[in-house]
Amino acid sequence: MTLTPTRTSPVALQTRDTRVQHRRRPAIGGYVCAVILLIVFLFPLLYLLNTALKSNAEFIADPVGIVRDPQWGNFFDAWRQGDFGAYILNSVLYTAAGATIGTFISLVLAFPVSRGYIRGGKLWSVLFVLVLFLPNALITQFQLLLRLGLYDNRLGYILMVGVGVGVGPLLFSGFVSSIPRELDEAAAIDGVGYWRYLFAFVLPLAKPALATIFILQAVWIWNEIILATVLLADPAKFPVTVGLYAFKGTYSNQWPLLAAATFIVAAPLIVGYVFIQRYLVSGVLGAVKG
Repeated sequence: MTLTPTRTSPVALQTRDTRVQHRRRPAIGGYVCAVILLIVFLFPLLYLLNTALKSNAEFIADPVGIVRDPQWGNFFDAWRQGDFGAYILNSVLYTAAGATIGTFISLVLAFPVSRGYIRGGKLWSVLFVLVLFLPNALITQFQLLLRLGLYDNRLGYILMVGVGVGVGPLLFSGFVSSIPRELDEAAAIDGVGYWRYLFAFVLPLAKPALATIFILQAVWIWNEIILATVLLADPAKFPVTVGLYAFKGTYSNQWPLLAAATFIVAAPLIVGYVFIQRYLVSGVLGAVKG
């Protein structure tokens, strides 16, 4: 028996080529959008770096021009004159402790609500959303810490930023929905207690979501300035944002030095994001899927 090759009609070939082109167009469009977003987000950072590398005379002569003679010493001068070493150590302490407390609160609060293990689960979910739009009760927080003897105290400030969980419970509630309930039932049948189950089973499965919550909380605490201004009076306890604000008041007429100080404050977040962005993306996608 002789096999004769099948011929594809020109219409079918044209249709197939059209489909391939349609498949390629979204990919090209996605790359174009990614490049545009990259330029939009990188331009302010590059402009800040360009300003930080200029001398004061060069900045006055051409504020928007590309730097010709980089002054790397601006970063060392800003670090030394602004005493940013002590401020950054304070911010690292506040950020690490506060973000850990906020992540823990999100875990123990959102899991029973998302599973319906406590009454009024829907009401709690609505409350999580409403909290995002409520103004910060600065006077109440100030009076609370004052009466507890925690005003101008590192512990008091850490507790205040730690309880500001923000979007954490919402994110974790969405992620928990992707964990099968059969796992809860199997653990209960085996006699596993609630807290042991939460920390030995749920916590390892929810690492992407918890990492995302920790990152978002850490970014907010690192950039926070209002609570620090109200609740801290001793300059030795100021975070880096308040230190930058004080630096601005002293060197407001030296824009390259001020830009270098701003870059120093932003650098830890930029470097940290490069290494932890995959946890942030996986945690958000897991919450959305859930």
